[in-house]
Amino acid sequence: MSGPVPLVVVDGANVVGSVPDGWWRDRKGAAARLRDALVPYAAAGLPANSGAPQWATAGPVELVLVTEGAARGVPSVPGVRVEEAPGSGDDLIAALAAEAAGRPCLVVTADRGLRARVESAGAVCAGPRTVRPR
Repeated sequence: MSGPVPLVVVDGANVVGSVPDGWWRDRKGAAARLRDALVPYAAAGLPANSGAPQWATAGPVELVLVTEGAARGVPSVPGVRVEEAPGSGDDLIAALAAEAAGRPCLVVTADRGLRARVESAGAVCAGPRTVRPR
C-alpha cells in the first residue's frame, strides 16, 4: 500500500476481556502480554484471515494499545505505542480515530457503542480475534 501507514488502535480492556484466562487477577500483566503479542504485527501487518481490511494485513502498521484503569502503567515497546486513558478508554480511542481522518484506521474492539463512535469518524472496526486468533 502506498500512502500513510495504517493506524491500528486496540481497545486493550475489550480485547483482554475477550478471553477468560484469569486476566482479572492481574490487569496490568494481561495488558503487557497483549502488548507483547501485538509486536510482530507492527512490521508484518495483521493476519490475512483475521477479518482485518486488506490494507492492514500487508504491514507495516502503526499499533496503539489503549489501556485504562488498573491496566495503566504498561510501557510502550518498539512496534507498539501504549496510550493510557486518563479517564474512559473509549473516549481516547474515539479521539485517536478522529485524529486519523484521511488515514486508514482500524479499531479493534467488540464494543458496539465504541464501534459506532469510531465509524462515524471514518475508522473501520474488527473484533478481538483480529489480534487474538485462536
